[in-house]
Amino acid sequence: MDKKQVRQQQIQQLTALAQIPVLKQAQSEQLYQQLVASPLWQQAQRVALTYSQGIELDTRPVIQQALAAGKQVYLPRVMPQRQMAFMPYEATTRLVKSKFGLQEPAFNEATAATEFDLMLVPGLAFVPSHHLRLGFGGGYYDRFLAKYPQRTLSLVLPVQQFETVTWPVEPFDQKVQIFLTIGK
Repeated sequence: MDKKQVRQQQIQQLTALAQIPVLKQAQSEQLYQQLVASPLWQQAQRVALTYSQGIELDTRPVIQQALAAGKQVYLPRVMPQRQMAFMPYEATTRLVKSKFGLQEPAFNEATAATEFDLMLVPGLAFVPSHHLRLGFGGGYYDRFLAKYPQRTLSLVLPVQQFETVTWPVEPFDQKVQIFLTIGK
């Protein structure tokens, strides 16, 4: 399958999972617990992650946990030419809806950051054994990580986990270092 087909398939799978909120919440809780217990999380002071939307694993509990633990949180802002800028986020930060429907902080060049102790990388499909992810199709994370390598981690719901790669892997696709998963 090509990437577009896999993305469509995964969006359908995640939409179906969203129709069973009790199951999605239970799976998400297991991933949150693993994350918070991990030494990477415990040692990280500067954490970058997205403010999730709709079908994605809800990152709001992760953001709340990070803030409660005194960590500095950074959220991405989509920029021209398929770039991202990570802005500091606090509980009082006002988010605005981007042209893609994403909740993002306002851009401020003076506070944009490029180095983090841990970056949680979103995606639609993951192959942990090969450190691969399939994103949403814009290449934003691939471009950012190519320019600013980070310690990366993805939280993977069972419907997102693949044993083998079923899509073409491109030279510009950036690998994720660590995956937290739960049984299927």
